[in-house]
Amino acid sequence: MPQGFLTRAGGRIKQAFAIVTSLGSADAGKIPALNAAGVLDNSFLPAGIGANQVVAPTSENLSAGDFVNLFDDGGTLTARKADNSNGREAWGYVEVAVTSPNDATVKRLNTVNGNRTGLTPGAQYWLGTSGGVISAPLDSTDVANANKVCQYLGRADSATELATVEEAPVIL
Repeated sequence: MPQGFLTRAGGRIKQAFAIVTSLGSADAGKIPALNAAGVLDNSFLPAGIGANQVVAPTSENLSAGDFVNLFDDGGTLTARKADNSNGREAWGYVEVAVTSPNDATVKRLNTVNGNRTGLTPGAQYWLGTSGGVISAPLDSTDVANANKVCQYLGRADSATELATVEEAPVIL
């Protein structure tokens, strides 16, 4: 529950509470409060400023930490697992599991994917298959890698956190 405070209204002292979300101009002059996650809700921020994410329906089930490819599915931006073996470059990742066809909140690259496992702190990672990562880039001289995506994703901060970067993928 937001923090209460005392205010003067109509010549009297009254208890009021900070707001956790904003309705825009209707809430002008009100005091904001942090939400349950300990951050300001995006509704307080100006248009174009906010979380680096997109919400899209899924075409397959996604697990927490999966890297995701966003694609046009009949005019609808849709999310599926990124995969270096079939040209599905990574555009972001999901923090929670999503069952298809439900909407997924896809965090964009250049943020920290904190839902991985088995990473080596300080090691670099590239896009793997089925939303996963690999610890070495694909060998461009190996004919078996023809038409595969070689995409650098970032460096591990810990066994579970991958600090991602947005780099253009290379089609081998």
